[in-house]
Amino acid sequence: METLRTDVVVVGLGAFGSAALWRLAARGVNVIGVERQAIGHALGSSHGITRLFRIACMEHPGLPPIAQKSLELWTELGAQTGQVLVEQTGSLNAGPPGSEPVAGALAAAAQAGVPVVELDHDELVARQPQYGALGADDVGVWDPGAGICFPEPIVRAQVEVAQQLGAQVFAHTLVTAVEVSGDGVLVRTPTVEIRAERVVVATGAWLGKVVPGLPLVPRRTPLYWFEPKDPASDEFALERFPAFIWQRAGGIGFWGHGSGDGYGVKLGLEHDGHVAGTPFADADEVDRYVHPRGDVDEISAAVAEAFPGLDPIPVKLLPCIVTDSPDGQFLIGHAGDTGRLVVAGGDSGHGFKHAGGLGELLAQLTLGEKPYCDAAFLDPKRFAADSHH
Repeated sequence: METLRTDVVVVGLGAFGSAALWRLAARGVNVIGVERQAIGHALGSSHGITRLFRIACMEHPGLPPIAQKSLELWTELGAQTGQVLVEQTGSLNAGPPGSEPVAGALAAAAQAGVPVVELDHDELVARQPQYGALGADDVGVWDPGAGICFPEPIVRAQVEVAQQLGAQVFAHTLVTAVEVSGDGVLVRTPTVEIRAERVVVATGAWLGKVVPGLPLVPRRTPLYWFEPKDPASDEFALERFPAFIWQRAGGIGFWGHGSGDGYGVKLGLEHDGHVAGTPFADADEVDRYVHPRGDVDEISAAVAEAFPGLDPIPVKLLPCIVTDSPDGQFLIGHAGDTGRLVVAGGDSGHGFKHAGGLGELLAQLTLGEKPYCDAAFLDPKRFAADSHH
């Protein structure tokens, strides 16, 4: 069997791994990327035509600098590859004043100096007449730099530019083992072995299988697309129905955005602030069938009430995978005690918008550079520390 030698090997080339590959290659590092499927495939977590892109990130006040870094890098990457990778049409967080979308976005914006616009109830109603059944005290926070991004083109562009910069890529290649020791890393596949100084493992829902002991739980999470009841209406076009997160009374929430060229109205449910989905144990056993009743009934009933102008039966449905960490934040950084293994995962349903910025962070952490932002809240070792109490 052929043995290759390199400085860094990246295992998994979805959102986080492809970004790490690109940012390492941009530094002139000898890097090899290995991906089990095709580049930009639909079997993991980095697909589905569009993703929300937010800057005033309600999930943690440390996230805005990472989203801003993604925007900077993807704007540069889009110019380089002749594509629009982020469409900044703004994004709206709505809900009661103390809800996570409202209070969390305001806290993140204040800490990061991100300009946002607060909307009172009447302004929210006037701005988004598509929202039915708004709560009497629902208010909004408008994040003008936000919008949507395009996952498959981003993943492919990150890999393509990394290859132009000298990265070697093995697609359709299953990694059977990652062996880390004090004197190096060995990545085994059926066709080639790769010896490296360091490894970045970014295998999404498979991360806990490749690096055992990480506190990660994958969930099957369907993606849904809808159409207006009136085909001639443009009230649900992206410009008029921009990206949003809406926390409703009773713990049910929505996220989504309007339609544009090549994509329909995309909506998803949240339960108590978490993207709705069904936990499963083994990423190789995820249910990829679509179940018209089980997958559709709840969201159709919720859409009928919340957005009366939409046909509540989705026109398209695609399973996706979310991988949760215990605190809802990513795991980005060193694992183990050799200094040779860096992990990237635990997207927790809000990861893609940060992928470009996380790729830069992963390159810095892998090479021992000073990180461009405080990443301590993402350190995988935070859970190991908890277990000793």
